[in-house]
Amino acid sequence: MFRPCHFLLINEYSFTKVLIIFYFYQTFYNIYEKKRKEKKTLERAEIDQIINKSDVCRIAFAKENIPYIVPVSFGYDGKSLYLHTALEGKKIDFIRSNNIVCFEFDTDVKTITHKTIGCKWSTTYRSVIGNGKIYEIKDERKMINALNKIMQHYSGKEWEFTEKMLKNVRIWEIEIERITGKKSNIED
Repeated sequence: MFRPCHFLLINEYSFTKVLIIFYFYQTFYNIYEKKRKEKKTLERAEIDQIINKSDVCRIAFAKENIPYIVPVSFGYDGKSLYLHTALEGKKIDFIRSNNIVCFEFDTDVKTITHKTIGCKWSTTYRSVIGNGKIYEIKDERKMINALNKIMQHYSGKEWEFTEKMLKNVRIWEIEIERITGKKSNIED
């Protein structure tokens, strides 16, 4: 905090610099606060709508301080996410090392432009971010249920899966521990 006694330590040139810095700080703080007000935290019902509208889920893994993010097809039941993988691969290596993951969805993404001022460009979006723990599903009945959650998300119907199909895929469940949603520059 600036106190009057500090003025004695500041020469005229420095004081001008302090005033300029204070002015820019106040200006950018006001812009930041305005931007923050344009972003709205969402209720669970709207979070679910965003997830159900999304075509892709991005899953972030971490292994030995190395991040890895990948887009996946998914299913959702309101409390867990479901995905499938090949029998072996990079995702599985990361899961073996650390089963804590982060996920992200976004919809209604659009760039807002300005003809003359670059800093007035912005983006509209609805997004969901969360985290949880990922576990492999090995029970055949649960595998079929999870695969149907994935297929229902994209096709709207249930499918039949043979034992041979189930042996050629690994099915995973992410138990959601935390989830939040935001929207920016979108009217209600």
